Amino acid sequence: MGIFVVWFPAVLVARQRVGNLNRKDFWKVMLRDLPDWVRYLVYGFLGYAFVNFFYFFTQGAATSTGGNGRETPSIVWRGFSGHWMVFYLAALAILYSATKENAGETRCLNGHLIPPGAHFCTQCGQATIHR
Repeated sequence: MGIFVVWFPAVLVARQRVGNLNRKDFWKVMLRDLPDWVRYLVYGFLGYAFVNFFYFFTQGAATSTGGNGRETPSIVWRGFSGHWMVFYLAALAILYSATKENAGETRCLNGHLIPPGAHFCTQCGQATIHR
């Protein structure tokens, strides 16, 4: 249940920050103001969740249905843990990145500062982010 406490605010903040962007640029914008190691950690946890789910699906599905029904097998908890890790870290990254964003500055998709009134970045030519 705790995942919903942090995930709903993260989704609301993400929707506000994304504005009129394409879906392919979503994580680029969400993780823009974070240190590189946090960005790599999010992608690493996402990869771990896929591997963990594949392992659970192939190995744990047969053992999770057995037993007396009173106790949840450890393989089931492991299957959920990868997803919990991804959702908690993604929520933390989205909310932390939103706190680092400067409200008075306009930036392009690549994070470069754009002069007031400009519609395109002078460094890379990307469009501005309109919210």
